[in-house]
Order: sequence, then C-alpha cells, then structure tokens
Amino acid sequence: MWNYERRLEYPVNITTPNAKIAQAIMSQYGGPDGEMGASLRYLSQRYACPYREVSAILTDIGVSVTRLPI
Repeated sequence: MWNYERRLEYPVNITTPNAKIAQAIMSQYGGPDGEMGASLRYLSQRYACPYREVSAILTDIGVSVTRLPI
C-alpha cells in the first residue's frame, strides 16, 4: 500500500540571494555524480517499472531534482 504526499519537507524562504552560494549549488547539478545525472537515472528507470504507483514516484523524484530555484 502506497501513501505518497507531494510536499516539501521544510518550507523554503529565500530572503537575500547570494551568487557565490548559487554557483556552488549549481556545480552539484552537473557531472555523472551530480543531481542531473541522478534525475535522468530516475526518469529512465520509470519506463521499466511494472507498477504505476512506483513509476509516478520515480517521475516526481526525477522532475523535482531537475527544477532550479527561482
């Protein structure tokens, strides 16, 4: 039985943007061990998953990792 709620664990409130910290965070998105590589693995695994519920969770994880904060 699956019970999945799509919500943030902690609320996010950015008061002052910082370009140096943003650059460090963005560096974690690239490369084979970065978040972008992980999200693409989640999205590719969803196509081989036999259960629709698990496929939906893999899609949500893969998509949420690729979103960039605005």
